[in-house]
Amino acid sequence: MLKLGVNIDHIATLRQARYRELGPDHPLSEPCPVQAAHQAVAAGAHSITAHLREDRRHIQDHDVLRLKRELQVPLNLEMALTPEMLHFALKLEPAEVCLVPENRLEVSTEGGLNLPPLIEAIRQANLDLSKNGTRVSLFIDPVEEQIHAAHACGVPCIELHTGCFANALDTKTQEEELERLRKSASLAFQLGLQVNAGHGLHYRNLRLFLQTPHLDTLNIGHSLIAHACEVGLREAVGEMLSLMRDGHHGKSEE
Repeated sequence: MLKLGVNIDHIATLRQARYRELGPDHPLSEPCPVQAAHQAVAAGAHSITAHLREDRRHIQDHDVLRLKRELQVPLNLEMALTPEMLHFALKLEPAEVCLVPENRLEVSTEGGLNLPPLIEAIRQANLDLSKNGTRVSLFIDPVEEQIHAAHACGVPCIELHTGCFANALDTKTQEEELERLRKSASLAFQLGLQVNAGHGLHYRNLRLFLQTPHLDTLNIGHSLIAHACEVGLREAVGEMLSLMRDGHHGKSEE
């Protein structure tokens, strides 16, 4: 079954726009990303994703600690490969950690990790985190070299960066990017890696994207939160799950 992980970062983005100085636990601070996570789970989300950035621009430590304490579904913590973040994750013991690149000038993560120079560091991080039962994933571009490097890192899972596909405005580019994703997913699957995907997926491009084989989990945030502003989060999550079921039903795994 194809699973949906709901990224709640932009609920925190909205809160921080007005209540940054008061802190996430202040009684006036709203909206609450933890309550949004509960709404997403009630609507059928299989996991919750939150990115704790080094500059704490949206999600705060307090949010992550509450998510870990309150959620009845897996928490996927996105984070940079830094000593501070590793220390935090080792204490938190989330179900999943997705290692991502981090550039403080970007609005959101705009590309995958360049793994070859990081293989030894990731191997050690994976060993340390897996001792706590945390499953490690790597956010990477759909490039053969990166897939092989992920396998060399010893992690069980990758998350394919779907941004280039999602941002393609013409059919030719979209089809080229989809083919890159299909080939990368097939290679990763052959190497024994779980294949997740995310970044820029939305209600209009999802059916086409689901031609990608061997998918386990889609991590989707911005599109869901944007649509929730119009219809509510439970309805937005329900619509996305329906699209996933309809688009994935009967699709052969290559």
